[in-house]
Amino acid sequence: MGLIRLLPRSGRRSDDTVVPDQEDVGVSEPDRVFDEPVIPEPIADEPVAADPAIDDARLPGDAGAEETPPQPSPAPVFAPAAAPLTQTASATRVLALANQKGGVAKTTTTLNLGVALRELGDRVLLIDLDPQGNLTMSQGMNPDVIEKSMFDVLVHRIPISDVIATAEVDLAVASIDLAGAELALSALIGRERALEKALVEVRDRYDWILIDTPPSLGLLTINAFVAATGVIVPVQCEYLSLRGLVQLENTLAMVRENLNPSVSVEGIVPTMFDGRTLHSREAIEILSENFGDLVYATRIRKTVRYAEAPVKGSSVLKYDPEGPAAEAYRELAREIVSKGATGGA
Repeated sequence: MGLIRLLPRSGRRSDDTVVPDQEDVGVSEPDRVFDEPVIPEPIADEPVAADPAIDDARLPGDAGAEETPPQPSPAPVFAPAAAPLTQTASATRVLALANQKGGVAKTTTTLNLGVALRELGDRVLLIDLDPQGNLTMSQGMNPDVIEKSMFDVLVHRIPISDVIATAEVDLAVASIDLAGAELALSALIGRERALEKALVEVRDRYDWILIDTPPSLGLLTINAFVAATGVIVPVQCEYLSLRGLVQLENTLAMVRENLNPSVSVEGIVPTMFDGRTLHSREAIEILSENFGDLVYATRIRKTVRYAEAPVKGSSVLKYDPEGPAAEAYRELAREIVSKGATGGA
């Protein structure tokens, strides 16, 4: 069977790789705080009385220049503190786990990768940004009875520390209210940066922040991309799952152009791999041919353990710590740490 290339083509795209326009994904112009400062032109007014101290400080040729009172900059709406973001960016890695196709093990990978990183001694925060609340349920909590969640953080601007629960790792919980977050955010200025600004409070407390995104490329996922330093894409080893990678990269390109110039796909995790089937092996070949070193060497194989662990409200590393399923995510964690230490994939 021949290999199928998934690289985006120049010119008009086919119907199955339509790129959502900015209105659909909620991308807007970035806040003024990230633009170059605008210096107002001096306004001619009444001459200012000569001041020897000022005259001495002027450059040659400026002796007759008129002084313009400093123009105060308007306070930007939703302005994040630029210094903390810059100072902690190198220490804290914020990874969005995203794929617009559902059922590719995003939540399973977010939880078990986070627990594996915690086992390595790192400080880890997981963020459940999926209205289904599967990550929250996987740690034994019921999203239907949670009073404060990521909805309140994004829409009502409460501190994110108010919704962090401690289980195997720290987890910013989700509730069913998140289903209405995109509609509520759409009327807000700076809506794409709501999560980025919320993370300023806690970013320096963690080495890793992993964001579980919904199976779409809507406003919640855009928020994750804007806040992230990189994106990890869990991909089921099936042909239909591979096709969405092109659309995901097109969305990331729009985010880089308008909101977060540094975000990109950091790695691709093959999930639900079954080495006994030709189709799974061909899917790995397609990934490797098209994405090269971005594809992690670790293969997350199919096993019922990943379905059983959430029933007990735990990760597979706690549910079956000595099993091959747990070891797979430990190996993935070591690989991600290693690639980060050497400058990426």
